[in-house]
Amino acid sequence: MKVIAVATQKGGVGKTSTTVNLGAGLALSGARVLVVDLDPQAQAGTALGVNLAGENQLARSLGWVLQARIQGMRMDLPSVWFDRSELLAEWEDAGSLHLLACEESTMTAAQDLIHKKGYQSTPVLRRMLLDAADHFDFAVIDTPPAVSSLSATALAAADFVITVCVPEYPALKGAAATRGTVRYVKDRTGGECDPQYLGAVLNRSNPPSKWKSQEVNIRNGMLEAGLHPFSTDIRIDNRISDSFAYGVPAAVRYASHSPGKLYGQLMMQILERMQQPIEKWDTPEHIELTGAPVE
Repeated sequence: MKVIAVATQKGGVGKTSTTVNLGAGLALSGARVLVVDLDPQAQAGTALGVNLAGENQLARSLGWVLQARIQGMRMDLPSVWFDRSELLAEWEDAGSLHLLACEESTMTAAQDLIHKKGYQSTPVLRRMLLDAADHFDFAVIDTPPAVSSLSATALAAADFVITVCVPEYPALKGAAATRGTVRYVKDRTGGECDPQYLGAVLNRSNPPSKWKSQEVNIRNGMLEAGLHPFSTDIRIDNRISDSFAYGVPAAVRYASHSPGKLYGQLMMQILERMQQPIEKWDTPEHIELTGAPVE
């Protein structure tokens, strides 16, 4: 199983939509996929039609499972994850789509416990996912936006890390900070965890005819900061956010339209980079500012 974390230190850039649509795209291609919701806001669960409301559901929260594992209790992961493969029913060759869901209070408590225990507990999620490795081909982790013990846990769990930007300067800074953090995971976990940075996706981008100076500067800044942007952007499209209301990712709901096609292209580029040395990665070229309208 390959584990991909979608992470950045800036909130509101589309980590959750990237996570669930990447996971759904992989499942549509025939893979067995587990989406891991590590953000206390639990939006990945919402995007996949799962809401852990009521005390009887708290035992299925990833936050509760993490707490139990840190305190030495073994948890049966198949008993807590949700099978969302029904979302793929229209595709004959689809794989499977499962979710480890979360809920705010239990995940916040897990965050506090991981922080209290220190770096020796940071690999807890990675160890849990390794136990479930025979069930899945990919796990895709949605992460919190802030620097926290949960963010560190997500990076430690990952084989590969993807950052997300939008055409705004704070987003570029947040992605670059995450890129830097990835470099230290191996040392901070005593060599147990060693994620590889794969690149940055530009989310909610405009078509070239609408690029203004800020968007051009952000695109060039991604290159200059060593973020290795993917050549496929995810264009601004209300259908992506609207899909949350239906509990069906846009990559599934609009598979034959622009959102589905773009997420499919991004997925293929991610898979290619997993197999290639960095010098062979396909990245965009630097853009001359004179070719874009000035705000």
